[in-house]
Parts: sequence; structure tokens; C-alpha cells
Amino acid sequence: MTQKTPWYIDAVFIELNTRAYQDSNGDGWGDLPGLITRLDYLKNLGVDAIWLLPIMPSPLRDDGYDVSDFCDIFPAYGTMDDFRTLVREAHKRELRIIVEIIPNHTSDQHPWFLASRDPNHPDHAKYHDWYVWSDTDQKYTDARIIFTDTETSNWTFDALRGQYFWHRFYSSQPDLNYDNQEVQQAMLDIVKFWIDAGADGLRVDAPPYLFEREGTNCENLPETHAFLKRMRKLIDEYSPDTLLLSEANMWPEEVIEYFGSGDEMHMNFHFPLMPRLYMALAKGDRTPIEEIFARTPELPEGCQWGTFLRCHDELTLEMVTPEERKWMWETYAPDPKQRINQGIRRRLAPLVGNDPRRILLLHSMLLTMVGSPFLYYGDEIGMGDNVDLFDRNGLRTPMQWDNSPNAGFSEAPAERLYAPVISDPVYGFQKVNVATQENDPHSLLNQVRHLIAVRKQYPAFGRGDFSWRSFSFESKAVVAYQRKWQNSRIVVLNNLRNVPVKGWISETAEKFIDVLSGETILPGDYTLEPYGFVWLLPVNDNQDGKENL
Repeated sequence: MTQKTPWYIDAVFIELNTRAYQDSNGDGWGDLPGLITRLDYLKNLGVDAIWLLPIMPSPLRDDGYDVSDFCDIFPAYGTMDDFRTLVREAHKRELRIIVEIIPNHTSDQHPWFLASRDPNHPDHAKYHDWYVWSDTDQKYTDARIIFTDTETSNWTFDALRGQYFWHRFYSSQPDLNYDNQEVQQAMLDIVKFWIDAGADGLRVDAPPYLFEREGTNCENLPETHAFLKRMRKLIDEYSPDTLLLSEANMWPEEVIEYFGSGDEMHMNFHFPLMPRLYMALAKGDRTPIEEIFARTPELPEGCQWGTFLRCHDELTLEMVTPEERKWMWETYAPDPKQRINQGIRRRLAPLVGNDPRRILLLHSMLLTMVGSPFLYYGDEIGMGDNVDLFDRNGLRTPMQWDNSPNAGFSEAPAERLYAPVISDPVYGFQKVNVATQENDPHSLLNQVRHLIAVRKQYPAFGRGDFSWRSFSFESKAVVAYQRKWQNSRIVVLNNLRNVPVKGWISETAEKFIDVLSGETILPGDYTLEPYGFVWLLPVNDNQDGKENL
């Protein structure tokens, strides 16, 4: 890069739910003061930035994505002063804070909507057109229904106003009308509010759906990109070090539009890569990863992909074929209760049978492939899930800190916790917790820490070019690739199979060092252990640019 490398290019992120992390006052809910007490843990884990799931006031019909006030903190989580303290303490530890904003819609309890729906409300004239209203539910019929398990239409009739309102998600989340310039300005003011409060970045939820046009699917419209460019222009002028990260669940050749020419979003998640990591692992064949990378365009300068293994939502299968979706369900979610919408509501460890080899193999790929990696809280210790809880809440249970009551999360009576801690025989907090793993050098936690620490020593993983490499005659069994930046390169080998795979390390260097173990590996025959992986640094490199190592 010709200019200073933006901080997010090299960063490792973690996504966490404030409600789930640490309760400081014994009310059964995690909060910002509690999170502050765990910043040292996050720093020691090796992450650089903390993405907070929604922290704004909300009725919690959609776990905080139904916002009732964009410029305050949900009372159970604390106050704006607590947020500013969090930012200050995070910055002392060189950690950054990413706040979630939800521009597409509000809660139906938001004052804007209450005024918009009620002709007798004193502010009705002001907010009359802040939402998308219609006399008929037959407009925009080409737009798909996203939450197919719960919604039968994108329109809901409001008896008080006598019209239908538009919602791309739950009917308790009316969409804002971005054809109204006052709505656009209000959202830009919200962006400035959180920057002023100290946020280092904003994760922009569901940007593809901001505008509606007849005869389209109401996604990814030119007007949407124009508004997002306006938001980016504000960032560049007001606080140029602030990250804009968007959630656009689309094919890479479509989501590339959200980068613009480097003048829209700084980062977008690479959604289609994630299920293909699991497909490749289950098949022992890297082809699904190769195919999606072949569809992944080069990014404008200063832009980056966000990559992840799991998150707070279902493992989405929107970006696979119906046949692949059926296969993924049968493979990873044999119990129908584990399925939701077009995805799988399971955490990382249960998805791979609690096999630490496969958990670490997936982390190896996450931390060395293209993009900046996002961890999901609790996956670093192998937390489980609870599919008996509503919707995706089984993925959002309390963090398991130790084997004391409530897993060290809260001193409240167990019945007052916002959700029960995981207590089953395999993933229960008595067995799976931070304290137990802290003191075991071979624990999952400490191995994940080690992978992160090594990644951060080599800028090629965040900045470098990606190219495929060959290792074995069983070429599809090993995800082999090179990351190259400036005059340095690292070759990564990941064995997708539960058997040893023999291969050949070419004489492109005098020797190689596995930077994870320190082992010296000479050119020639080499065997990767079942689900094994190595990160190879050449010594006295004479690489000739071919597709061998």
C-alpha cells in the first residue's frame, strides 16, 4: 500500500454480546461495567477490536436489532458514561470498539414510528413519511421474504393509520423511508453521535435493503449505494480513522459493489466463504473453497474482507444451492431443531463434534486466508449451544468464565439470568470454562491464542496476495496456499482429512520453518497429520513463481 496501512487490514476482531459477557451488578444481565472488567482477558486473547452487538434501547423482539432509541444505551447494559469509560479503558489497552448501527429499520416502539402511525400524535406531521406506507400490500412483489419461518409478507396492516407498512425483517421492525431526506440526515447524525462518543468503527446492519423500487427485488439499488457513499464521505471528512463495516450477505461479485471504488465501505463480510469451509471439511475436498475464491474479485486499495467461522446468527446457507443446503443440513444439523430459516443455529464446537483438531484447523484457515478474521465470543474455549431456546438465542448464552455458579458470569439467582448457562455433560460450564483452560498450555484457549499471536507477527496474512499451491497427489485433500507481501511469503498447508496425507515440499527454499512450532522442515517428502496444519516460512528462498511450494 502506498499510504499508511489502515488499522483494520491487520486487525483480529471479536464479536460479543454485552448481555452475555459479564454481569457487574447481579441483575442477571451482562453490562458495560462488567465488560470493562474482562478487557484484560480480551487483550490477552490477542484481538485488536471488539464488535459489540446492539447496545441501544430496544424491546428486544429481535435481540436489539429492533432499536427504540439510536442515541442511548439499553438500560440493563449501563449508561452513555459507562460506554465512554469502556472506550477509554479499551484504548488504554490498544483495543478498539465497534458499535452496531441498524439503519434499515427501527422498532415499532420507536418514537418516530409511534408518531408516524398515529394521525392524532402531536408529531405526526413531522414523521408522517419517515416509514414506507401503502394503501395496498401488492407493491414491491418481487422482493423476497427473508424470515420465511415467521413472516408471510413484507407488508403489515396498521389499523391505527389504516395503511400497510413495509418491513424486510420482522413485522415489529418497520423499514425507514430513505426517499425522505430527513431520514437520511437523521441517520448521518446518528453516525456522528457514536463517533463523538468514542466508537472506532460502525458495523452497518443490513445495508442492501434501504430503498424500494417497483419492478426490482428492492435490494442493492443504486440509491442505496449513493447513500452509503454519502455516509463514507461524512466519515472521511469527520473522522477518517473510523471503520465502516457492512453486512451484505451476497455473492462476492455482487458485494464488491459495497466497496465502491474505495469510497463506500471499508470492509464487507465474505459470507459465501464461511459455509464452504465447512463443506470442504466434511468432504475432505478443497474444491468448494477454490470455487468461491475464483468468484472473489480484487478489492480497491484500502479495503478488506471480513471473514468468520461463526457469529450470533445462524450459519447462513443462503449462498449455496438447494442441493448443497440439503446436504449441509443433513451433515451438520441432522436434528430439525438445529435448523432455522435457511441456515443452522449451532456454535462452532458442536458443528464439528467437539473435535479440537477440526476447531483448530478451521481457525488455521480463518487466520491465514484473505481478510481480517472475526472470532465469536466463547468459541475460543469451545462453548456449546442450546437449540431449545427461541430463535438464535441458543447461540447467545452467558460466557463461561469458571465452574462456579452461573459460570462466573453473574451472582444473580440462576432463574434471573437472561438465559440459562450451558450445563449439559459435554459443553457445560463445569467442564468448559476459561479458568480451567487458562492453566493448561495445551487447552483450546491457549492454542487459539498462539495462532492469533503468530498471525500478528506476519503482515502477509492481512495484506498479502493469495495464491493456491500444490502439495500432494491427493491435491484436493490439502488446502495449500501462499500469502506473499513485499519480499516475504508464507505457505500454509491444511489437511482436511482424518488421515495422514503425504506430499512433497519442493526445493524452492533451502529449508522451511513452521512458524507455529518452530520445527525445521527440509524439502522433500512430508506427511501432514490428520486435520494437521503448518505455516511454512522459507529460509534462503529461491521460489520460482510456479504453483509448487
